[in-house]
Amino acid sequence: MGDGGLNRAELDAYLRRVGDRFPLDRALVGGAVVDDEHGALPQRERGPEYVVVLVSEAFDGMPWLERVYQCGALWDASEMGAPADVHCYTEAEFERKRVALRRVREVADSGIDLLAESPDS
Repeated sequence: MGDGGLNRAELDAYLRRVGDRFPLDRALVGGAVVDDEHGALPQRERGPEYVVVLVSEAFDGMPWLERVYQCGALWDASEMGAPADVHCYTEAEFERKRVALRRVREVADSGIDLLAESPDS
């Protein structure tokens, strides 16, 4: 991370690692580090440094904990400077969780769309 910002090269590498196993329809990142990049005030309750929301139809039929374990294990916390709170959903699950879970809604509304920024897209 170094400069305190997002390590975009490592985020791209993470997307490739996950994408090799699960074709991704969406990949969003939010959390305190992204809020920092967006100019949030430092004197706030930070919450998780990274919140990652991955959407893939390949998750259909796979137990939720298995998805999260596999995708979470691919996150390099030492390179990124902190662990990630990883959420893995199908599109339909994502739409439901976006309504039900504040953290997912915040990432969907103000996080960074990693697929739109990825050099591979």
